Order: sequence, then C-alpha cells, then structure tokens
Amino acid sequence: MKRSWNPRTWLGFVLCLAALVSYPTFFARYPITRDFPWATLLLMALALYLVASGALRAFRRPDAYRGKIFGSILGVLSVAIVGLFLFGIFHLTRMLPASHGAPQVGQLAPDFTLPDSQGENVTLSNLLQSPFPTDGAAGAASGKTAAVVLIFYRGYW
Repeated sequence: MKRSWNPRTWLGFVLCLAALVSYPTFFARYPITRDFPWATLLLMALALYLVASGALRAFRRPDAYRGKIFGSILGVLSVAIVGLFLFGIFHLTRMLPASHGAPQVGQLAPDFTLPDSQGENVTLSNLLQSPFPTDGAAGAASGKTAAVVLIFYRGYW
C-alpha cells in the first residue's frame, strides 16, 4: 500500500507561521485585536490542533500516512513559535519601564509650542487665553475662553 502525504501537519505549520506574521502586520492595527490578541490566539490554537492531529495520524497509521519525522519536527517548531509569541505578548510587554515623568489625569500640562496642521507654531498658553468662537465665526467671542484637550500616547521604540 502506498503511503500518502499528511497535509494536516503542513497546513497547521503554515497556519502557525501565518498567525505569527498576521499579528504585527494586521491585527495590531485595531484595538479590539491588539489589546488582547484573541484572533491570533484562535489561529494558533487551530494550527496546533492541525499539527497535533496530523502527527497523531502519522503515528497511529504509519502504513497509510507519512510524516512521523516531519510531523514531530513541525510540532516542536509550532509549539516553540506559539510559546515565544505568548511570552512576548504576555510577559515582555508588561516589562516596559514605568513612566514616572508622564502627566497624570487632571494634572496641568507644562507650556509648550508645537506646529499646527498649517505649519504655524502654536503655544498652549496662547490657546488657553484665546476667546472661544461661537457659531463658527472666528472673531466672535462669547466671553468664554477656549479649552484644550491633550491626549498623550505612550510609545516604546
């Protein structure tokens, strides 16, 4: 009897690699899959299932299916890929240094000057002292001063 190839093992390994690559290239763009990588974890779980079932099929029926050696190697590689991904996502990202100098909620921001969308320099203190325009007219003032909302994104690179 001729032994056939075991596509589950190879498909599982390719899916494991695709899941690993898809997180930084696609899923990290959206907060719903970036904050907790559930989509990548589901793909990796499916990949591990395919690799394990393919390897078990090769060991249970060696007369019908090939892949005892490659199934074992791809199984170990797939587990290592998933383990490194989990270590990186759940451990290394928590090891970021604390931002002691970052402003806290409700704290006054220091005065700064930055370019606006037209390339002109804007100072925070000037924005806070400028009158608040009403009805879309830039010159009309209602006696209120403008407010500024600052959003700080903490990055690591």
